[in-house]
Amino acid sequence: MNAVVEFAPLTIREALALPTVVDLVTAARALGLGRTTAYALARDGAFPCRVMRVGAVYRVPTADLLAVLGLHPACT
Repeated sequence: MNAVVEFAPLTIREALALPTVVDLVTAARALGLGRTTAYALARDGAFPCRVMRVGAVYRVPTADLLAVLGLHPACT
């Protein structure tokens, strides 16, 4: 049986509780992007915020992600 897994966008509370750096899929989820689109944008240098390549994986600084979302820790 094949199950389709859908990721709901992050809530504001979840976004503000993220660690200092997140993986690309988590950042994509916060932005309402799918996994495939996120990797394509990162590969092309067009992801909405800064993406760092660490070895074979992409990482996104949470501060940059929150700025793109218009959120700041003081919003809590």
